[in-house]
Amino acid sequence: MQTWRRLRPWVQAVALVLFFYLLVGERHARFSLANLFFQLDPLAGIADMLASRRLLGIMAAGAFTTLVITLVLGRIWCGWICPLGTVLDWTPGRRPRLDQLDPSPHWRKVKYFLLTLILIAALLGNLTLIFLDPITLLYRTSVTVLWPGLVHLITGAEMAMYRVSFLRPLVDGFESAVRGSVLPLYQPLYRANVLIASLFVAILAMNAVHKRFWCRYLCPLGAFLGLVSKMAWLRRTVGEGCTGCHLCARACPMGTIDPTHNDESDPSECIMCLECTPVCPRSEQHFTGHWQMAPWHTYDPSRRQIITSGGAALALVGLVGVEPPAEQKHPRLIRPPGVREEEFLSRCIRCGVCLDVCPTSGLQPSLGEAGWAGLWTPILVPRLGYCDYACNACGQACPVGAIPPLPLGEKQQTVIGHAYIDHNRCIPWADLQDCIVCEEMCPVPDKAIVLEEAN
Repeated sequence: MQTWRRLRPWVQAVALVLFFYLLVGERHARFSLANLFFQLDPLAGIADMLASRRLLGIMAAGAFTTLVITLVLGRIWCGWICPLGTVLDWTPGRRPRLDQLDPSPHWRKVKYFLLTLILIAALLGNLTLIFLDPITLLYRTSVTVLWPGLVHLITGAEMAMYRVSFLRPLVDGFESAVRGSVLPLYQPLYRANVLIASLFVAILAMNAVHKRFWCRYLCPLGAFLGLVSKMAWLRRTVGEGCTGCHLCARACPMGTIDPTHNDESDPSECIMCLECTPVCPRSEQHFTGHWQMAPWHTYDPSRRQIITSGGAALALVGLVGVEPPAEQKHPRLIRPPGVREEEFLSRCIRCGVCLDVCPTSGLQPSLGEAGWAGLWTPILVPRLGYCDYACNACGQACPVGAIPPLPLGEKQQTVIGHAYIDHNRCIPWADLQDCIVCEEMCPVPDKAIVLEEAN
């Protein structure tokens, strides 16, 4: 058992490095496994299939794989694989006294409420709250906050080093090696990154209250896998030689070991981290197979809670359906090529993959343009970046097909917005001088911009 415990941090590190490697590689290459973590995310996959009323083969297979592993090994995804869980493990957290391990276990109901709210809303065609899924949350934060910040710091360091003459060859060699292949040619810029960063920092700051506070009380994916873990085969048990020292309860990062009930644990809350094993003076912590379903606890979802979540989902869908953007399209709502608004809102999981692959940073997270129903979904903001005529990466990279994977030729013929002339700024109109720059720059062979001579 100690060997497996020592192996866990290495597995976590490899999974986290793979997550960021695929995130960076998504922008520059077409990896067949680029969307691996989304494909293995059962909450994102099932919610998307419920909302869109379609079966996604790869997402369904990945979700099935994760659920089967959970049925055998418990919540090993949360304790060993989940990149956000790893970040939380590496973030300093509070280790309370034994009498403060879990002062209010009923707070665990919150994550089950969020889970049922997300699934029922998805059944009604709404995916607004899927942004709380931990994989989409970390990916979106990485794309819009962490990666742009790192690129900016690297560029600033290069500029500072370039002022030193003998360091210039080193900087030039570094630039030629990574710029365009690993680092983007242009600095990525995203609006609302402060808001997205604040949400992520708040999740990390919750560790000051309890270690893995997010996983204990709020994570909807953890709640989903926790319910499945009620039937998991591998579970923690306590031997008859237990002396009741409660050191295992003190070591458990999830607070699932109850010192008032013979140090037993709930398999739906246990993330198989094995932190309880080395502290036991008599080695009475065992992980053995079970065929019976684990008992229900007071914080597990009840019929009343499901009804309450259903009512909240109905209220959510009803409210976002009667706000103005639902009835009248925002004049600056420009979607990626091939997107149909109603279908798109029931398919997009707000992951940020399309933002990551957009070479111009033209795709931005939506704020108010699409209303609450379209919060965090991608829109094109031409003032920040144009839609590259020779690029169809967003449709090819979308893990759920919310953006159609149009061939480049078809994408180039797809209208995504309508351009108009501002007579107050256009040189021929405002200054009465000749100018044909827009017509010259238009990449369409037959020219979408036609000039007319006027006397």
